[in-house]
Amino acid sequence: ADAILILLENISDGMVVYDRVAIQNLNNELPFMATESILMAAVQAGGDRQSLHELIRVHSQEAAKQVKQLARPNDLLERLKNDPAFSGIDFATLMDINQFVGRAPEQVDEFLEETVAPALKKHAHRIARDSAPRV
Repeated sequence: ADAILILLENISDGMVVYDRVAIQNLNNELPFMATESILMAAVQAGGDRQSLHELIRVHSQEAAKQVKQLARPNDLLERLKNDPAFSGIDFATLMDINQFVGRAPEQVDEFLEETVAPALKKHAHRIARDSAPRV
């Protein structure tokens, strides 16, 4: 375990997260991630699932071509918004990134509470001893 933690520390030490780049990447991929939600909203609005699925597939492939082959921005949302089959869909709500994290926040809290906290408590004396300044 020590070797793994040392390796992890060596890899992550000095790691820099570029927030703007991460947000840009998320915004480029989010429309593709939201296609299932868009499909379900359009079906609930009365659309035919099979034909809507095909329209999303065609629009997604063309948007992917724009992004991957032509280095252009992802225009999938604009394509879908301009398609009459998707009129009346609340795209802003469907694009809320919080929809795509699932139970991750709750799972992290549960892990910290049920696994990490007891382990830290159990080994508190070792942690204190190993953290003490050495003379």
